[in-house]
Amino acid sequence: MSCLRELEGKMAHDPHFNHGLGLRRRVWVPGPVIVGAGPSGLAAAACLKDKGVPSIVLERSNCIASLWQFRTYDRLRLHLPKKFCELPLMPFPEDYPMYPTKQQFLEYLEAYAKRFGIKPVFEQEVESARYDDSVGLWRVKSVGLKGEEIEYVCRWLVVATGENAEAVMPNINGIENFRGEIQHTAEYRSGSGFRGKKVLVVGCGNSGMEVSLDLCNHNAHPSIVARNAVHVLPREVLGRSTFGLSMWLLKWLPMRLVDRFLLIMAWIIFGSTDSFGLDRPQVGPLELKSKTGKTPVLDVGTLAKIKSGDIKVHPSIQSVGHHSVQFVNGRVENFDAIILATGYKSNTPSWLKEKEMFSEKDGMPRKPFPHGWKGECGLYAVGFTRRGLLGSSTDAKRVSEDIEKFWKAEAKHLAMTIGRSFTFQP
Repeated sequence: MSCLRELEGKMAHDPHFNHGLGLRRRVWVPGPVIVGAGPSGLAAAACLKDKGVPSIVLERSNCIASLWQFRTYDRLRLHLPKKFCELPLMPFPEDYPMYPTKQQFLEYLEAYAKRFGIKPVFEQEVESARYDDSVGLWRVKSVGLKGEEIEYVCRWLVVATGENAEAVMPNINGIENFRGEIQHTAEYRSGSGFRGKKVLVVGCGNSGMEVSLDLCNHNAHPSIVARNAVHVLPREVLGRSTFGLSMWLLKWLPMRLVDRFLLIMAWIIFGSTDSFGLDRPQVGPLELKSKTGKTPVLDVGTLAKIKSGDIKVHPSIQSVGHHSVQFVNGRVENFDAIILATGYKSNTPSWLKEKEMFSEKDGMPRKPFPHGWKGECGLYAVGFTRRGLLGSSTDAKRVSEDIEKFWKAEAKHLAMTIGRSFTFQP
């Protein structure tokens, strides 16, 4: 680009720029640095490449989509139909089922990376990323497995570490005293190891409900803790996916009417979930999702097991003993294991040295969807919309289109500069 030589000169001679570098290796990146090689990072890299903009992807693990590879249970399928989960520029194979399995999704991501020539730099833990006002560049410091430090220098930084970078460990009174097995769903793979055991699943979101069903199918004796009100909806309504039908109805009807329709259908199919100990929020499922990002549960068979008594529902936990759990209603039961289906959180506050775009409290963009994808000084976010893979794809397209404008403007400026350097004779 036209400014490359100028920037390289600053990098070589500016004492402020070189301050604190020590023996660290430095890499100049003409295009964006993307942090994270999950679906969001891959989508960003593919969209940028499609626009002719090179990028480099940094990933702390040794593979793409490490969350999907190492921190998801075996029976997991995409909760939404595949057409709502495909990344930009490449659909799922036609022979894939409507709800692809975990393995099929991973194969799709591998094929996606191969198609767009995305080769992340693996085993690079980003320790810090800060904007250097003195030179107008981002300085991204990473550390490899052997402690080797590299500083990547770039004009644009794309944060694609996502909403699910770190497991949330809840503060439960006395849980440190429990002598049985404790797992987060990030560690859970299958219910086969819990056969015949009484297992308490803490959390009744999509993961908690599905893990409870998996335990039940492996002849364990699961109970689930419903800490908060939750919307449980059928995965399909009138032969169509609930999500797809909702998106179609929202084109014609206000959200409150679509919510009312969904709740009526849920009542017809399930009856009153309150009678099972699963209270519904006062706000409708779509409105709640829009305001808080809280996703309704799409039932895959768990409610039938709750109705039959194979899965018990308990209120919040009061305290945990060596083998027992006391609930807020005073009931006490013994358990062999506790599984924490308490979700994940962003880790951006731990490494991104910036306070304007991202909240230090929860690591999410301060601006609500759909405005949270762009910050100042060339900072972007992909995959923080609380709208799953569809949100990541939307972000990736917007980010690539925005960076392309600057990239093309500098290319035009470079062409004009070269043109003026020649003298043409008549």
